[in-house]
Amino acid sequence: MDRVSMSFWQTLLEPPREFSVMPFWFWNDRLDEAEIRRQIADFQAHGVHGFVIHPRVGLPRDLGFMSEALLHFYHVAIQEAQRRGMYVILYDEGMYPSGSASGQVVVSNPAYQTRCLDKIELAPGQEPELAADQNLVAVVTRRNGERLAVIDRRLEATIRGLHFIAEGPDEDAPPAADLLNPDAVRCFLALVYDRFAQHFGRYFGDPIMAIFTDEPSPLGRPRERGIWPGTTGILEHVNRILGEDFTPHLAALWYDDEPDAAHHRRRYEQAIALRMEETWYRQLYDWCEAHGLALTGHPARADDIGALRYFHIPGQDLVWRWVLPDHPSALEGEQATQGKCSSSAMIHLGRRRNANECCGAYGHELTWAEMNWLADWCFVRGVNLLFPHAFYYSVRGPRRDERPPDVGPHSPWWDRFATYADRCRRLSWINTDSGHVCQLAILGAADYLPWEPAKVCFQHQRDFNYLEERHLWEDARVDETGVQLAGMHYRALILAHEPDPRARPALAQLERAGRLIRYDPAADPGESGAALLAQIDRLVEPDVIPDRPAPDLRVRHVVKEGYHVYLLFNEAGTPLKVRLQVAVPGEAWLVDPATAQRQACSLPLALHLDGYALQLLVIRPASP
Repeated sequence: MDRVSMSFWQTLLEPPREFSVMPFWFWNDRLDEAEIRRQIADFQAHGVHGFVIHPRVGLPRDLGFMSEALLHFYHVAIQEAQRRGMYVILYDEGMYPSGSASGQVVVSNPAYQTRCLDKIELAPGQEPELAADQNLVAVVTRRNGERLAVIDRRLEATIRGLHFIAEGPDEDAPPAADLLNPDAVRCFLALVYDRFAQHFGRYFGDPIMAIFTDEPSPLGRPRERGIWPGTTGILEHVNRILGEDFTPHLAALWYDDEPDAAHHRRRYEQAIALRMEETWYRQLYDWCEAHGLALTGHPARADDIGALRYFHIPGQDLVWRWVLPDHPSALEGEQATQGKCSSSAMIHLGRRRNANECCGAYGHELTWAEMNWLADWCFVRGVNLLFPHAFYYSVRGPRRDERPPDVGPHSPWWDRFATYADRCRRLSWINTDSGHVCQLAILGAADYLPWEPAKVCFQHQRDFNYLEERHLWEDARVDETGVQLAGMHYRALILAHEPDPRARPALAQLERAGRLIRYDPAADPGESGAALLAQIDRLVEPDVIPDRPAPDLRVRHVVKEGYHVYLLFNEAGTPLKVRLQVAVPGEAWLVDPATAQRQACSLPLALHLDGYALQLLVIRPASP
């Protein structure tokens, strides 16, 4: 066996620590230096070589967010991690969603409180009377002749608090900040990111690798209904982003009977998402870029692929039992897009890693099998960094039941967690610095990814990436052979939504070349699925062909250090038996990612997978 081959197998057996799972570590009780060091040692003894420091509800009030007392314990944890050769990520908020510095942004300037768009219904001839904190956006006339005053005003919105009220479980609710106001975001950066740099700048890069921002929302956690995201001067930015005056359509935000109300609401939501990129994500990205750190975390929605262009490590989150084994949610709905959302962004943006915050609030009923299934659901979709939610510093009193479960030291499987950690490290390594073998893309918008054609592709082993439509006019090469971007060459592009007008020239070119596949998500799934497959197969030769339908088999094919590696995952709980023909000939092995043990096999492959099992098919291609 040559040196390159030995390197591949040796590294698969013991991948570098950088590919470790990085659990959220909930600091949720009175902290102690010795206990912090003890827990870090325990993490490492169980195969965990990094963590996200996450201040969490349950901290005593004398350990407020970004206080000198709390930051002292950060120093303890960071220094211990560095001594042990571990990695650290800093969480940028006291609880969540990110952006208020646990209420300190609004305390520093009350004008930075979250704002919104609201309406005042006007009687005939009435002029709007505004309160001191209200600004008139426009007076508009509805289709029925009634008049509205659209205003922006302060909104009673909060984030979750760090401290229990009395002994809990009720908690503080600090005011949320106006993330559509770039000045409010600059204030947040000064209060949190700049102070991180002042205290821990010498540790940036070693052991601190990134800062985690968590589902920022322009409305925070609002206490009101019937309002829309907005801030002073927002209409000017909405008009600029949409390329039209949105004023005539403002009434559609509240009234279903306005012309094309759903369309105009969707357009407004898109404009707000793109404005958030400008005011929030870009500022955080630029700060991290200037300080030699990665920005990671995730946006508020599972298919917000546009915002991921401002993450060095784009991510998403599997929480609240939104995706489950043997359930339609594994393939259907917005949440089912998130694995491919982050991994596609990684590829097309030229990033090295992409992440998923998994298991959060899956409840005490979460099982060992479910936790492993969630990891494999991510890996077969291209994720290569897991943030397990969470390891609890303490489970005293109400802490045990705060967004449970503890998946680490207080779990029933802690004695075998190292097996999970080592397995995840191997699969993360396989999915990093490897070439994705894929010639099919599904077009999406900045804040929308269609799951319906993806389901068809998954169930028939046609791998794909989501392509955010802005690439078509920004940096992709489009010609008669398809779409080329970031080393990928897509021979077919599936279109399942109404695209941005700026994408139409590229789409027209692809349609003339016969490489655009139109798919109607509302059509009969049986008929449309069969038609979709026929069109895909006309343009893209299948990479794997089972000898019988295998709707539960998921496949990802990458090239790693000269080896072709197929991730083969049985996403169902029932055993799978199929004969699998693959496009790559050569010497082949089946590998158990839990142990890295390999067994020679022949091609075509007689594949037997137990329920929820994942194996690697590794092929050293035959010499030409």
